[in-house]
Amino acid sequence: MPVYTYQVIHDDGAEGETFEHVQGMSEAPLTEHPETGEKVVRVFQAPHVASRYNERVVKGQMDDKNLDRLGFTKYVRNGKGHYERTAGKAGPERLSTDD
Repeated sequence: MPVYTYQVIHDDGAEGETFEHVQGMSEAPLTEHPETGEKVVRVFQAPHVASRYNERVVKGQMDDKNLDRLGFTKYVRNGKGHYERTAGKAGPERLSTDD
């Protein structure tokens, strides 16, 4: 069952707390807080879509060990105009604009 996010709307129109509520997709949206009876509106949020390009997967693919294993060289900025090799074996250990 999906989890929906709702926000309390006070009598003066000010926004109140938000809370999550589990309910079926075929059920009507809540109009009142289930515990306090205050007026609520559903807050629409972007759905989570799992794919092979999500942040966790990309972070693992760009990991220094993985880049090294695949034969890539990675340099990371280590100050203004200075870069240090963190992955790979090709190329110099450090790059600098002073060279």
